[in-house]
Amino acid sequence: MESAQIKAQRLIDENAVMVFSKSYCPYCNNTKRILDGLDAKYKAIELNQESDGDEIQDALQKMTGQRTVPNVFIGQAHIGGNSDLEAVVDHGKNGKKIEELLKEAGAL
Repeated sequence: MESAQIKAQRLIDENAVMVFSKSYCPYCNNTKRILDGLDAKYKAIELNQESDGDEIQDALQKMTGQRTVPNVFIGQAHIGGNSDLEAVVDHGKNGKKIEELLKEAGAL
């Protein structure tokens, strides 16, 4: 379990935008569409295609309290799921528009 948590944290730390996803999940696909539409650079990992995907999902739950996918991080900050990302796109976060958050993270 520890190695999955280390792997998850490394992915979060090394990528401006990190999306933990499942290839068949419509909410995950919508999140990737939103990011593509913003021309954001992001890394998505499909947990259902990873040998340790279940362990990573368990580790993310311990780290964030969220078990569902997508599980989105921008600039190492936990955003949440698809509806959380949509809310940031619509209303911003901490007074910043989504584009500002992506630029600060180095994703634009």
